[in-house]
Amino acid sequence: MEPPQKESSPIQAQLGLWDAVSIIIGIVIGAGIYETPPLIFSNVHGPWEGLGVWALGGLLSLVGAFCYAELATTYPRSGGDYVYLTRAFGPWMGFLFGWAQLVVIRTGNIGMMAYVFADYATRLWDFGKGDPRSLTEAQVAFLYAAAAVAILSVLNLLGVVFGKGTQNILTAAKILGLGGILVAAIFSPATSSAATVAPSGVSFGLAMVLVLYTYGGWNDAALVAAEQRNPRRNIPLALVLGTVAITVIYVLVNGAYLLSLGFDGARQSKAVAADVLNRALGETGSKAISVLVMVSALGAINGMIFTGSRVYSMLGKEYSLFAWLGWWHRGLGSPLWSLVAQLAIILAMLAAVGTETGNALLGLVGLAPAHLEPRSGFSSLLNCTAPAFWIFFLLTGLSLFVLRFKDQTIERPFTVPLYPIFPLVFCATCAYMFYSAAAYAGPLALLPGILVLAGLIFYGLSRRQASAETHFP
Repeated sequence: MEPPQKESSPIQAQLGLWDAVSIIIGIVIGAGIYETPPLIFSNVHGPWEGLGVWALGGLLSLVGAFCYAELATTYPRSGGDYVYLTRAFGPWMGFLFGWAQLVVIRTGNIGMMAYVFADYATRLWDFGKGDPRSLTEAQVAFLYAAAAVAILSVLNLLGVVFGKGTQNILTAAKILGLGGILVAAIFSPATSSAATVAPSGVSFGLAMVLVLYTYGGWNDAALVAAEQRNPRRNIPLALVLGTVAITVIYVLVNGAYLLSLGFDGARQSKAVAADVLNRALGETGSKAISVLVMVSALGAINGMIFTGSRVYSMLGKEYSLFAWLGWWHRGLGSPLWSLVAQLAIILAMLAAVGTETGNALLGLVGLAPAHLEPRSGFSSLLNCTAPAFWIFFLLTGLSLFVLRFKDQTIERPFTVPLYPIFPLVFCATCAYMFYSAAAYAGPLALLPGILVLAGLIFYGLSRRQASAETHFP
């Protein structure tokens, strides 16, 4: 028995297999591959164990991809987790997911990548640094971050063709840049052959936390399932191929770091990719890596802008209070008001963590960063978003078990291999990451938690509308 067909919708299937794979690669490969490797190598005993944790992270992500492939092909509707959680646990849970994405998770993650872009942009263009009349570094970083989000949001407002085209270009550029790191490492290998000494105080658990953070985002192709051509074939292929491709890229790039710098050099590096390129290109290398990281961050921002707006539009289709979020421009094929709302919230977040005024307001509740600088914006948003991200990821994993029981008669074009072992592994991974993220965030987890739970108030105030997206007769 197949799920009933959807009602007439402005959502059009315009995404091919490469578009979906590009979204996954573009979102996942942001700035983590350039910043987390030294920390990860500092928490393992040797180079092979270091490469092993990257491979294990890819394997665990692939297990999760199998789970999402079953859900996305069984319920090929725009919104991804929103659809699965609504179907499995009830409308209130789906609403909370969409609300959390809008006010905390998706918007916060976009803000994080915007500050990564800004951090490296300020290294190239400093607006007259040293002049007392010039803007401060934090002000410049805020302007760069806000401009990146605003410009990419406008491109997505122009429609799905512009959005996916921008994503494909940025993804291709970052892959070429990563290939440049591999070439540089091959032609400038480490000259020292001294045996490496295992670092003290290693923590395999912390290494895995950092690795899985760097892999985050592989599931986003499920959010645009309704816009994919031939979803039964392309959704599983996109999730699996995208995750495998990212794993191969991560292992190769980390292998390049170790080849060029050695294990000790890689774990002690402050800018590991820049150090590799500096060995091959000199000062030109630092500028090249800044451009590469900026391109990677822009690719992640664009992918999250594109997919996130599809989640918020589901709130508009199903709840009267948010009906305006569900309006799509039929000619452009984009959820205009969802994109506008997303942009407004991101700009507010950037200002809150990256400006003097915003810090002053956060200080009233004891949440202001200790120092106002580009990196403080990134770390503050990371602490706020990570716990909420992993708890909903865990709930989506649990929804697979619930929906297997509730919808036994619905055809599943793809089923998770080795069920229920793989889904249990995925859920256990998410539970561990939620615990680690909450412990790391500390008090900063309170504010986003309150914002998410406040969604229950809006859920109670909003009248539910009939929708073919998440319901069956």
